[in-house]
Amino acid sequence: MKSKVLQSFDEAVADIPDGSTIMVPGFAGVGVPRNLLAALHRQGAKDLTGICNNHGGYDGLIDVGKLIEDGRVRKMVCAFTAAPHPSRALAFEKLAEAGEIEAELVPQGTLAERIRAAGAGIGAFFTPTGVGTETAEGKEHREFNGRMHVMEYPLRADYALLRAYRADKAGNLQFRLSARNFNPIMGMAATTTIVEVEEDFVEVGTFDPDHVHLPSIYVQRMVKIPPDGIWHGASRVN
Repeated sequence: MKSKVLQSFDEAVADIPDGSTIMVPGFAGVGVPRNLLAALHRQGAKDLTGICNNHGGYDGLIDVGKLIEDGRVRKMVCAFTAAPHPSRALAFEKLAEAGEIEAELVPQGTLAERIRAAGAGIGAFFTPTGVGTETAEGKEHREFNGRMHVMEYPLRADYALLRAYRADKAGNLQFRLSARNFNPIMGMAATTTIVEVEEDFVEVGTFDPDHVHLPSIYVQRMVKIPPDGIWHGASRVN
């Protein structure tokens, strides 16, 4: 069986074409695959559609916000579209207001479920979240148990860029703490899943199958983060 372990982040993202849909996890800065994003930035792919909890750019480190800032993203699907501080408008807000990037706002729980539904093979689902708001306009509505629901469709991606704590050589992954929020479900919802891994790769069977957060069948490529820096190759955004 061909090894899923690659030697560099640049090699891992080299074939991502223009126009791809990319899923990027991360919750309050935790679990963001900064090395892979830095490599994708160097690679030059453009006209991307990003699916992420937020649009990045908050902490000055490489994330999806750098791709947005440099005009490489045509559309963002995310749960948070505003900066945490109103006085500090980020690139996404400025581009959205100028009509230079398309924005799809999705309630956070609905975003997670749309991604999970894609990985589970669910065709569509109904949720009460968003009923009566702009996020539900134009969508099918149906009443269940006296409460109105709106129909939502799965979110799929061509590529998911993930960050894992541990991995065995087959590609079974473990995530730490809040990195488990979006990393596992995004790995299931993408055609190609690429992972940067913090710890050295271990032999298959090293950790209990009950502790596998994303099975190897969903993982295609992995790169070990070098020991000289947790965000090796991912420079600050100035």
